[in-house]
Amino acid sequence: MAELKGNKYGTHRVIEPKGVLTQAAWKVDNDMSKVYSNEIVCDVTSLNIDSASFTQISEACGGDEKKIGEMILGIVAERGKQQNPVTGSGGMFKGVVAHIGEDLKKKPGFDLKEGDKIVSLVSLSMTPLKIEKILSIHKDIDRVDIVGKAILFESALYAKMPDDMSEPLALAALDVAGAPAQARKLPKEGDSVLILGANGKSGVLCGYEAMKAVGPKGNVVGVVRNPKQVDALMELGVYNKVIVASATEPVAVLEAALAANDGKEYDLSICCVNIENCEMSAILPVRDDGIVYFFSMATSFTKAALGAEGVGKDVTMIVGNGYTKDHAEITLNVLRENPKLRKLFDEKYC
Repeated sequence: MAELKGNKYGTHRVIEPKGVLTQAAWKVDNDMSKVYSNEIVCDVTSLNIDSASFTQISEACGGDEKKIGEMILGIVAERGKQQNPVTGSGGMFKGVVAHIGEDLKKKPGFDLKEGDKIVSLVSLSMTPLKIEKILSIHKDIDRVDIVGKAILFESALYAKMPDDMSEPLALAALDVAGAPAQARKLPKEGDSVLILGANGKSGVLCGYEAMKAVGPKGNVVGVVRNPKQVDALMELGVYNKVIVASATEPVAVLEAALAANDGKEYDLSICCVNIENCEMSAILPVRDDGIVYFFSMATSFTKAALGAEGVGKDVTMIVGNGYTKDHAEITLNVLRENPKLRKLFDEKYC
C-alpha cells in the first residue's frame, strides 16, 4: 500500500482547530494504522512527564497512583497526545523505532533505522501518542512506563540512546537537555549567576555548566528551600555558594541572593523551579540589561512581563526549555565529565 504524504510539521495530524500546529491543537490524530511517508512510528516504553505537568496531575489526584494513571489515559484519549490542559506542557518519550516512512529513508543524512533506541527531544504536547497500557508510575522521578506508540514528524528532534550509559540515566538527563545547554551559552567569563531550584536535576546540570562558563572570577549561587540540601550540593562542586529561601518569596530571595554576591545584582538568573509564582524571585536579583532564563514550564509569561515592568527591571527574559543547538550531547557530556553528578543521577533518577 502506498504511503500517504504528510506535512513536515505534522499539520496533517491536526483534528481541531484546523490551521494550527500540533502543539497548539486541542486534538490530534493518533491513529497508528495510517502510514505517512515522512513519519517515524515508535514503540514507546516510557514517558518522562514534564515536571510542572506531573506535579499538577499528582496534586489534582491527591498523589494516588491509580488516579494519576487514569488522568494521563484520559488526557491522551481525549487529545491524542499527552498535553496537560492546565500547564499546557508535555514531556518526552523513550522508545524503539518501529517504522520509518519511505520518504524519510531516502532523505540525505537521515541516520535512523528500525530497531534503534531513541529519546524524543520534542514535547509530548505536540506528539501523537496512543497508550495501550500503563505498566508503572514512578512519582519520585515523573516517569510513567507504558506500552504504546508515538509519531515523530519529519521536523522532529530526537537522540539515539548512548552506548556508554544506561537508558534510565540518559533519559533522566535528556529530559532537561535544554537547560544546561542554555547555562553554557548565556553566561560570560566573570559573570554572576543565580539558579533557583538548585537541587533538581536541571538545577545541578545548569550549575555545572555555569561554573565552567564563568570561570574562577565568576560566582554561581544556588537557591534551595530546604537547608538540609546545602551541604550535599556544595560537595558536588557545581555552585560557589548555596542559599536557603523559598522561590515563591521574592523579597527573601532578593535579600539572600544579594548577600551572597557582595551586595551586587546578578548578570543572569536561571529558574528551574517547577511550581507557579516564582517569576519575581528570578527577576528581582538581576541587574538592568541582565538576563532571566525561565526553564520551568510553570512560568507565566504574563506575570513575568508585568512583574518586571512593575519594578522597573530592564532585563532580557527567555521563557522555555526548548531546543538549543547540540543540547543533547552537551547534557550527556556533563555526566561523562563529572563522576559526582553521574553518581547522583544514577542513585536518584534511575
